[in-house]
Amino acid sequence: MYRVHLIISGDVQGVGYRSWACKEAKNRHLVGWVKNREDEAVEMVVEGVKSDLEDFIKACQQGPEISWVEHVNVTWETATDEFAVFEVLY
Repeated sequence: MYRVHLIISGDVQGVGYRSWACKEAKNRHLVGWVKNREDEAVEMVVEGVKSDLEDFIKACQQGPEISWVEHVNVTWETATDEFAVFEVLY
């Protein structure tokens, strides 16, 4: 298991990015969370198989059709196995 911390900037709030990310993560059997940040970025902590995480990161660089992703900051971390599901935090 691997863990990645993502911060996605651009036009990513108010365009369904969190819901899209949740669906994409669940389709890849990834766990963790996604939330909006006060600086208008979207933040995620995601755990799973490395190849699935790499595929997820590539998808996040595109995002949903109506979003505009400017940058994805990726930080690989040690997995903690603390999550059972992937969820949207409010």
